[in-house]
Parts: sequence; C-alpha cells; structure tokens
Amino acid sequence: METLDIRAPHDNRLIETLPLQDKAAVETALQTAYSLYRDRSRWMPKHQRVAILERLVGLMGEQVEELTNIAAEEGGKPYQDSKVEVHRAINGVKLAIEHLGQMGGQEIPMGHTASSVNRLAFTTREPIGVVVSISAFNHPLNLIVHQTVPAIAVGSPVIVKPALTTPRSCLKLVELINEAGLPKEWCQALLCGNEAAEQLVTDERVNYLSFIGSARVGWYLRSKLAPGTRIALEHGGAAPVIVGEDADLDAILPPLMKGGFYHAGQVCVSVQRVYAPQNQSRSLAEKLAAAAEKLVVGDPLDAATEVGPLILPREVDRVEAWVAEAKAAGAEVLCGGHRINDFYYAPTVLLDPPADAKVSTQEIFGPVVCVYSYTDRMEAIERANSLPYAFQASVFTQHLDTALDTVQRLNATAVMVNDHTAFRVDWMPFGGRDASGIGMGGIPYSMHEMTREKLMVLKSSVL
Repeated sequence: METLDIRAPHDNRLIETLPLQDKAAVETALQTAYSLYRDRSRWMPKHQRVAILERLVGLMGEQVEELTNIAAEEGGKPYQDSKVEVHRAINGVKLAIEHLGQMGGQEIPMGHTASSVNRLAFTTREPIGVVVSISAFNHPLNLIVHQTVPAIAVGSPVIVKPALTTPRSCLKLVELINEAGLPKEWCQALLCGNEAAEQLVTDERVNYLSFIGSARVGWYLRSKLAPGTRIALEHGGAAPVIVGEDADLDAILPPLMKGGFYHAGQVCVSVQRVYAPQNQSRSLAEKLAAAAEKLVVGDPLDAATEVGPLILPREVDRVEAWVAEAKAAGAEVLCGGHRINDFYYAPTVLLDPPADAKVSTQEIFGPVVCVYSYTDRMEAIERANSLPYAFQASVFTQHLDTALDTVQRLNATAVMVNDHTAFRVDWMPFGGRDASGIGMGGIPYSMHEMTREKLMVLKSSVL
C-alpha cells in the first residue's frame, strides 16, 4: 500500500505517515454512499441530524486546543489565526443547524386559469444525492466543515478528499462527526492521489461536486463531469483594492496589512493589487513596508507568530522567482524581496510593478503586496478589472457616491467598503466568477445547492 508523509511546512519535519487509498477504495466509497442515498428507508430524519450536529458542536468546543495545534502544525497558519479558524468552524456547524429550520419550499399559485382549478401545488427540498468535496490546504478545518456539514445537515451522503498536505484536520473532524453519532457511511474521508480522485469526481453516481483549489484542476474536472452533476468551483484571484483620494492612509493600514499578510498571503482573496492616487502611492507603500518589517515571522505553533511558512518549499521558489522578475522589470522593492530560508519568504511590498509581470497578472499566494499609482479612478478600476479573475475586491473612501460608483464598476462577486478584500463571515455568499469559479459557498448557500426542489400538485374537487 502506498503511503503519504505529512510534513510540517515550518521545517519539513515528519508529523505522521498515513496510508493512501486506491481506486478500489474509491469504488467502495461510491458504492456505499450511492446505495445509502438510494435506500430512502435509511435516510435520517431532520431532528436526528440536528441532534448529531449539536453534539458535534460540543465535541469540537471541548477540543479547540487540539484542533488548533493540528491545523497550525500541518498547514503553517499561525497559532493565533488557526484558533480563530477553529472557532469559525464551530460556528459553521451552528449555522447549519440554524439554517436547517429555515429551509423549505413554497406554494405555487393555482386556479388563475381554467386548466389549473381544483389544484394545490407546492415545492419541497430534498437532498441532492451523493456529494463529493475536494478541499484545499489553506483552511484545513474550516473548509472541510463548509464542504461536509451542509451535506450532513440536508441529508446527503458526502465523500471528502482533503488536500494531501493537510489531511489530519479533516480526519480529526470526521472522527468527531462519527463520535457525535453520524454513521460512518454518511461522511467518508478519502486520502488518494490524482488518478483515484479523478475517478471519484467523474463517476456518474456523483450528484454534486464541491471543489476548492487551482483553476487548472478545477476547470479540467468540470470538463470531465458526468451529465447532470452539479458543481461549485472556488478558485483564486488577484484581489484589487482601490484607495480613494480622501482615504486616511493611517486608518487603512491595519486592514491592508491583515488582508495582505494573513496566512502568509495564502488566501484566495488576499490583498494583492493596491491602486492608490499618484500623490499618495509612495507614502502608502512605505507605510505598508514599515509595518510589514515589524511582523513576527516564525514557527506557527508560537503564539506570537504573525506570519508563518509557505505550504511547500517549491512555493518559496516560485514567489522568489516572481518577485525577482518584477524587480528586474522595474518594480521597487520597499521591504522583503527575499527568502528567509527554504520554508519562509519575507513579507514584501512592491511599488509599481509592471502591468505584465506575474505579480500583477497571476495570483501570488504568498506574502507579497503590490502598490500601483493611478491618476484617475476610472483608470484604476479598468486596471483592477483587466484580469480574468473576479472574486472579492475593496474600496477605501469616505465619500458615499465614490463608494457606490466603485462597487458598481468593479467586476467582483463582493466589494468591501473600507475593509480588506479577505473579509468573510460564514453565513455570507462567497465565491468567484469568471476564471475565479462558479457557484457560491457559505453555509446556507451550500445547503441550498446540496438540495433540489420537488414539486407536488394535488388535485381535489374540494379545492
């Protein structure tokens, strides 16, 4: 049997060796989930699912410290941020419980034509079927909650494949789900390679695919789906920020720092491209650089650490190459601009990189923030919209009309006003458009997507 070494991104230390599952295991998981869904006598009533999720909240609450340390150790997100993620994950389960009582169908009016008299019609929502979730490394617990708990809540069996760099958080959550009382066949975790994963995703028994990861893989898998499989793809972006002429540079500094350097920039909506007025851009960039140089970079398990490692050494190599390319083409490096070692890249601020550099056109997914000068806000918006990605964006201004106009003009699924691009709470819609993905996440939105409507029309002479 093949095995998988889980290594700490902080220093490449071996954490654990786990077995990799093969195509036979994938087939077994699919058979189990599909037969479960097809046998309606085995479906769990809503109150039973609620009770299980309520017990899960309690179990997770009792193990916050363990869940935090697992996530920080395997994913490299600093302890303080990993703990926030754990509490978000617990709240996500609570949100699923709350929303389950709000989901329902609606009455479809009848009787306003002669052909529809004596009828009563209404819709109900029922579980969509087998859900397959492919997850990413950067939020190893909360993403798994978002991709499994909505399915459990609505009564769909779910098979989840975590990122192979961060599977331990997923395995621990599934263990707690089972301990809370969910039979194992309702939520199965698979650790498998690309071939087995493709077999899992493209099987005709899969009714819904939730994918979080690279655009290259996501769009490829979409092209291979069986007819009728519904899909949600969450890819990355290169999040733009428009700084207005009236913005208070000192006031916007903390949110830009948080949005740019949280989890070493390894967030799909991380602040990447900041457009500032020409007479303010250098001042803003220098303030960002001064603050970035003070960030505590180090061991993610240290409670004082603010910026941890990149997930793999090859990501350090990539970020180093991209910044070197931008510097050679004229970008000014105001801080950072170098690797610390094989696992860490220094928090970096670049001023006016070329528009065609990789740091300007592709998702950096590293601790690099680029500041660009503009002379006209319409020009800044045009540059912000110039890439094929469209996810979250932001604008900083104290002028209401400027805010509203910018929100309307930016090509994004969400625009934050006077906040950073990475703001998110788990009950809001979250997802990209264009090259950044399709479909919307967020606990209630995923629950809706993981069900489908059924119409019932009753005919009676007394109606």
